[in-house]
Amino acid sequence: MKLDVKRLNLNRFSIFLILLAMFVIATLLSPNFLSQTNLINILQQVAVTVFLTYGAMMLIVGGMLDLSAGSVLALSGVFAVVTYKATNNMVLAVGVAILLGVACNLVNALMVANFDAPPFIATLAMSMAARGAVLLYTKGQNVLQLGRFKFLGQGTIGPIPVPVVFMFFITAIIGYVMTQTKLGRSLYAIGGNQLAARASGINVTATKYKAYAINGVLVGFAGAVFMSRVNAGLPNGAVGYEMEGLTAAIVGGTSFTGGIGTTLGALAGALIIGLLNNIMNLTGVDSYVQQIAKGLIIAVAVIWDIHSRKGRRTRVILKEATPSATTGGTDSARHQAGSGESGARKNRSPNEEVTS
Repeated sequence: MKLDVKRLNLNRFSIFLILLAMFVIATLLSPNFLSQTNLINILQQVAVTVFLTYGAMMLIVGGMLDLSAGSVLALSGVFAVVTYKATNNMVLAVGVAILLGVACNLVNALMVANFDAPPFIATLAMSMAARGAVLLYTKGQNVLQLGRFKFLGQGTIGPIPVPVVFMFFITAIIGYVMTQTKLGRSLYAIGGNQLAARASGINVTATKYKAYAINGVLVGFAGAVFMSRVNAGLPNGAVGYEMEGLTAAIVGGTSFTGGIGTTLGALAGALIIGLLNNIMNLTGVDSYVQQIAKGLIIAVAVIWDIHSRKGRRTRVILKEATPSATTGGTDSARHQAGSGESGARKNRSPNEEVTS
């Protein structure tokens, strides 16, 4: 039993030990890593990844997926920029981005929950449609001259960048949803065993809609922050960002098979990916090599997750096998002891046999 506790603690805190080790390695590799400018830059860049990671984590925990995040982010962000230029209203612009994100994800939920389309195919279709829509609207041209809209992605509140403030705020909300609400518990149940969750009374369809809607809010808001940070509406922006979120979620301990994942783990995974990107940029690693490195990270993380899950199942089976064998032996002995009883007892019910 003590060994199991040690393994549990190691699995729980290993991601944070890896994050600490990467921080130390980055400090040794580059003297500029600990500069205030670089650390602020890391936090500003990782904020968008964190938003996408939380959405990916919630969906994966519930046995779902979203491959449209990057394209929907671009669509939402560009329309946020267009809205701001037309109205000069920051709140309205962000609201439009969030509404578009939610609308696209509700279509994903419709295909996945109502038509039983595989999430991979459904969200891939949405990715193509969203990217095509934003390119059609802008005719492939960037939207420039954002004015004060850049405050959302580049501004500060005191010494803290605005995106980081929102990152901490959203972290608290997602953490509460996943641990303290019916929705969070339902997602874990559905990801663990959808048939059992449905049999226990969980409304699987409604839960999937809610999860995709929350993912839409996060992706839409990420779009507004991203366009504000780059100070332009980029219809070709955020290509591959859905993989950033998925990678960070998996690296952070979210099981790709569903039912397992935490908010803090997802945050740590996003920070690890952000640190890795920053280290490779500071040390002059070629961008193509960076893509290879990220691909390897995804492969290793998924293999590790599958291996760990098999190990957990094996331990559970071994624990359950011993009591079963004991019970089976006891039942056999009881059967032998009672085999010489009178034929009248054969007509008794099983409950009467046990209580007699």
